[in-house]
Amino acid sequence: MPTCRICKQVFPQDQFITGNGPRYLVCVRCGVELGFVSAEETPQLYSDEIVRGRTALYARRYGIWMTLFVGWMIFLSMGRGITFWSSAIFVVLLLSSIIIPIRHFLGAARFKAEKIRLTP
Repeated sequence: MPTCRICKQVFPQDQFITGNGPRYLVCVRCGVELGFVSAEETPQLYSDEIVRGRTALYARRYGIWMTLFVGWMIFLSMGRGITFWSSAIFVVLLLSSIIIPIRHFLGAARFKAEKIRLTP
């Protein structure tokens, strides 16, 4: 995969603007920032709205896994010492450990559809 001459990042070939001279091996983002092309001429440019939308989509998809992991770590490190609450927290974490993978796999089609919608 080629490297952008300006920002030195590695991108797939479709993320580069075409042309010779100063436009050769310049990624879309750098090309728009330097004025080589306009944002309307580059349909593959990820605008800030698209980047925020994709970040929120991934956070919704994988944030619940991080919450479950942190919950188990807190429970295993200091949650067992509480008399009544330790069993209640354990039951909630156990049920979450069963339900979250099921919801993750059942939501895969919706996630892919939203990702395609947010892809330029």
